[in-house]
Amino acid sequence: MEERVSKEITPKAKDYSQWYLDVVLKTDMADYGPVRGCMIIKPYGYAVWEHMQRDMDRRIKETGHVNAYFPLFIPRSLLEREKDHVKGFSPECAWVTIGGGDDLEEALAVRPTSEAIICSTYAKWVRSWRDLPVLINQWANVVRWEKVTRPFLRTTEFLWQEGHTLHETEAEAEAETLKMLEVYRAFSEEILAMPVIHGRKTESEKFAGALRTYAIEALMGDGRALQAGTSHNLGQHFADAYGIEFLDRTQQRAKPWSTSWGSSTRLIGGMIMSHGDDAGLVLPPRVAPHQVVIVPIPPKQGDVGEVVLPKAREVQAMLRGAGLRVHLDERDQFQPGYKYADWEMRGVPVRLELGPKDIEKDSCVLVRRDKRGKEFVPLAGTAARLHELLDSIQKELLEAARARVAASTTRVSSYDEFKQVMADKRGYILAGWNGDAAIEARIKEETKATIRVIPMGEPVEAPCIVTGQKGREVVFAQAY
Repeated sequence: MEERVSKEITPKAKDYSQWYLDVVLKTDMADYGPVRGCMIIKPYGYAVWEHMQRDMDRRIKETGHVNAYFPLFIPRSLLEREKDHVKGFSPECAWVTIGGGDDLEEALAVRPTSEAIICSTYAKWVRSWRDLPVLINQWANVVRWEKVTRPFLRTTEFLWQEGHTLHETEAEAEAETLKMLEVYRAFSEEILAMPVIHGRKTESEKFAGALRTYAIEALMGDGRALQAGTSHNLGQHFADAYGIEFLDRTQQRAKPWSTSWGSSTRLIGGMIMSHGDDAGLVLPPRVAPHQVVIVPIPPKQGDVGEVVLPKAREVQAMLRGAGLRVHLDERDQFQPGYKYADWEMRGVPVRLELGPKDIEKDSCVLVRRDKRGKEFVPLAGTAARLHELLDSIQKELLEAARARVAASTTRVSSYDEFKQVMADKRGYILAGWNGDAAIEARIKEETKATIRVIPMGEPVEAPCIVTGQKGREVVFAQAY
């Protein structure tokens, strides 16, 4: 594959952080808003989110959940009922203290997450075991007053979905938690072509107020991990805090077991860093706003609109009729070469070139964004070939990302080796840990690496890299 760079994009190797910002801003994915950390998602970026949201919403509903909407503002008294929860979110809360020009009797939090408002509502709705399970999801925005922000990856305001469920038994709640973790894993790999590892968070890394937290983690191109989705078994903590009770099957008072789970626009940042290159975005076909862009090539003499544009519009209509998302670039102020570079930067999976000679041969030229391979295809077979190409691109992006993650994963047996790898290579490190939070904190302080997940399944025994004591293998990485 020919290596190519964009004059508008800082090369990854020169400054990865600037490369990311250049890609986000110069491809019209997002822009900065007037309040620090509050980004404007531009139409091109929002179209990506809409495709993601549509697929995720389908998966959530297929697992038996329904959508609802709960208030943006949360009274301080409600938020403070669950002590661990409020302690975890207090530093990030934005508070409203004035409304309509008057001081409010009680400060209102702009939701950082909705457990408090939703659980207090469930306390009114649930009376009997027949009311369970409660399986509700919400699409909303939340606000967390972050100190360091970066578009999509960590913003003061972001868009997400958050599920909140109630169950009769602990086993049902745990099954729900793991079911939604699998939904996130499948979505990330099947739709975003972004491979993830999944597992349980340590006690120090779990969600504030949760019994257990599970997560999917993705490894970015710079060797740092991104928490891409979380699923929490909340136990009965929130039922205790918000007074949720029901009459069980023996007519005894009982408390339900609850879960919550969420994924956000952070996934867009993960997708960008998983596939982007020095020429800009590389979009997986399943979320690309335009799966195909048609670039009409003008004749050497004459107007492009005389012959080429009418045919290009016919081709666009034909391809749209075949279920493809197709854009025709009719901008007459730019030459084809400029358009090629522009759409390459924007990551459109396939470019279709159509000129007078192609029309004479009743064919067109297809160019893949990921590999930049060029092929000549009869117009009559273009729709079928494009479907094949897009499926191939989706599959091969995932394979390439998996190969990159595998090459960036190292198993170590000593703390010295751990520190050397983390300093030189980063990526995932598989290493033994004895379960001691103090050892976990020491490793974080000395290397900036945290335990991303304790892998699912049977534990792999491995001596703790710091103490040599009996332990199990966990996944470490520096993280966003």
